[in-house]
Amino acid sequence: MHRRSLGPVRALLRLSEAIDRLTDWVGQLSVGLVVLTIAISFYNVLVRYVGRFIGLQLSSNVLIELQWYLFAILFLLGFAYILKHDQNVRVDFWYAHWSDRRRTWVNLLGTLLFLIPFCILGLYVTFNPVLASWGRLPDGTWGPWEVSSDANGLPRAPIKAMVLVGLALLLLQAISQSIKYTAVLLGYNTVTEQIQQDTEQLPYE
Repeated sequence: MHRRSLGPVRALLRLSEAIDRLTDWVGQLSVGLVVLTIAISFYNVLVRYVGRFIGLQLSSNVLIELQWYLFAILFLLGFAYILKHDQNVRVDFWYAHWSDRRRTWVNLLGTLLFLIPFCILGLYVTFNPVLASWGRLPDGTWGPWEVSSDANGLPRAPIKAMVLVGLALLLLQAISQSIKYTAVLLGYNTVTEQIQQDTEQLPYE
């Protein structure tokens, strides 16, 4: 296979590498959110008991809902990171005993036939509800955005928008995984090897 024919493959693998970097960056960002979530949770518990002891209301719905929002964001942002690092739960009665090539085929087909369509369907069915939460009315005009019904509650629109962000990141990572699975089936061991290789033939050809 000549260098010219490797051009599209290299371009796809560079796209995959860029998506992987984005996913890892989001994963690193999530670490900071974990620390923030724990700190707010600890504060909420602390002031609840201190408030009971001194007879004052020290807790706030803002911090309570912020704790819930952060947990939801961590859950949604974790989809793509878990997929990239293959940390999802598997029922592997057979999978663990298959050859690497068979597992790669199963991963590729599962991603193409199930995961990517799921992400696209999820984005489709949640897009309009998210817009409605931001205040879009049926006639196309805009009104106030959705806010929590609790006293001093936070806006609901931003957290609902994170559903779209989580699904979009998962879709991108699914595309990246598909590219890498295909590269492995073509004979490439790793994406890094694939991008940096500067030969005129595929390995093992």
